[in-house]
Amino acid sequence: MSRFFSSKYNQLVPYVPGEQPKARKYVKLNTNESPFPPSAKAIAYASEAAGHLQLYPDPDCKVLTEKVASMLGVDPEEVLLTNGSDEILNFAFMAFCDDHSPAIFPDITYGFYKVFAQLNNVPYEEIPLEKDFTIDTKAYMDNHGTIFIANPNAPTGIALTVAEIEEILKANPGHVVVIDEAYVDFGTESCVPLIRKYDNLLVTQTFSKSRSMAGARLGFGVGCKALIQDLNTVKYSTNPYNINRMTMAAGLGVLADEAYTQANCRAVCATRTQTREALLQLGFEVAESKTNFLFARHRGFGGAELYAKLKENGILVRHFNQPRIQDYIRITIGSSQEMQVFVNTLRTILEEC
Repeated sequence: MSRFFSSKYNQLVPYVPGEQPKARKYVKLNTNESPFPPSAKAIAYASEAAGHLQLYPDPDCKVLTEKVASMLGVDPEEVLLTNGSDEILNFAFMAFCDDHSPAIFPDITYGFYKVFAQLNNVPYEEIPLEKDFTIDTKAYMDNHGTIFIANPNAPTGIALTVAEIEEILKANPGHVVVIDEAYVDFGTESCVPLIRKYDNLLVTQTFSKSRSMAGARLGFGVGCKALIQDLNTVKYSTNPYNINRMTMAAGLGVLADEAYTQANCRAVCATRTQTREALLQLGFEVAESKTNFLFARHRGFGGAELYAKLKENGILVRHFNQPRIQDYIRITIGSSQEMQVFVNTLRTILEEC
């Protein structure tokens, strides 16, 4: 770093995104992207919007916000569209965390939570997952800070029920509870209906996974009107034009083609089941997943070793160096053909060792 870098960031450890290879073509199962292209309507809408890029986009995202609100059964004033769900999460750390309300999240979860806490100079507490990687809901009762829970969790894929989350909300009336539902469309019930019952609930979702728009960067938060007003204050103090015209238009196209989204989700879930069964037959331990990925380990290999062998064979998965999960790999669910290549490659690796 340079001698000009602010001392307030000298301990900041940035988030490490999954590899985006350029020099070689891989079966890419490492960043939880959709195996399906965007809806044809999304592409058409975005192409039309490209002809107006000389103009700023609508800072209020009025039309898209109304469409998202209608889809969710809430009011437009209860929704905030953002540049990916990472932005709404960062806004939440900025708006609802400070020395009096530290951030609280599991020790094994989405890695950006710790980065956002450090970036915004707020204290944080990591609550250990249980031995089976489930969240101990009792540890989140009557806490003293802002709670962040990915549901389903990442990288484990394990989900809480809405009833369990509601108990956490009841027990923390004085603090915001953020439920990150990036993977909710792959088999988990959403907490969005609870926003009218609990004014301390913020739900975040994304278009990146189930709606095939990871490259467009579009997410949103849902909460009571007062919470959304708070987050809008942060937004309009940073970047009012946070969503570009083409992304906004693509989002409208996706929402106009919900049947396509739902068909893709069903296909991913079916392939996930098939892949999990194949992994179990190969001797892997595989967590029960409600996401578009699997979290697995094999007693015969360390996670880093298996990651490296797969990469040598043209397949990218994700490996994490945290002590409790270093023997595991996270496997994005690709197309059925990609997953068959993955399973066959694993079988060959196991047979050779």
